[in-house]
Amino acid sequence: MVPRLLLRAWPRGPAIGPGAPCRSLSADSRPGQYLQHSIVPTMHYQDSLPRLPIPKLEDTIRRYLSAQKPLLDDSQFRKTEQFCKSFENGIGKELHKQLVARDKQNKHTSYISGQGFDRHLFALRYLVAAKGIVLPELYLDSAYERINHNILSTSTLSSPAVNLGGFAPVVPDGFGIGYAVHDNWIGCNVSSYPGRNAREFLHCVEKSLEDIFDALEGKSIKA
Repeated sequence: MVPRLLLRAWPRGPAIGPGAPCRSLSADSRPGQYLQHSIVPTMHYQDSLPRLPIPKLEDTIRRYLSAQKPLLDDSQFRKTEQFCKSFENGIGKELHKQLVARDKQNKHTSYISGQGFDRHLFALRYLVAAKGIVLPELYLDSAYERINHNILSTSTLSSPAVNLGGFAPVVPDGFGIGYAVHDNWIGCNVSSYPGRNAREFLHCVEKSLEDIFDALEGKSIKA
């Protein structure tokens, strides 16, 4: 089967099904090819990936502030920085200990490290709610609300049993993008509330992917 790209928009207009026009991806054996021919299935090593530990609270706070700095003016950033220091040196320290203890009891889960900070802070906020504790100022900060207003929200479930799934937007002015990556095709399904045009967004996604394909194949990118 020739590898291909499948895109769908939902709910505006009819969905583009598997029979709709799609671009074949490069499948030759030139040195610049970008789809690797392999007998190993895409998700073959998923179960053997190492379990990642919960990052240190100070590292999460540092990454959070690094992400906030370009978005805030000096006055706003200093205010957010104070909220973070108060949280890190106060109730956050105890909440983090409880989260680590829970993690040790649930060996089947894994936290994302690297540049990620949102899941860590969300888990600590969950503990606050579960224990009925007054919400720390860090979570009441307008900067925290803004950085968690996710215009693009994505999710994937790649399985031979699933052709293509969907994922709803998490904010009224956002887009939900369900995508899948298989051995011989990739695709996505975009959804939105009435205030947004999912089909227009999908055209932009398609144009971006076409540009990437052209660049990888050594072709000129069309304006």
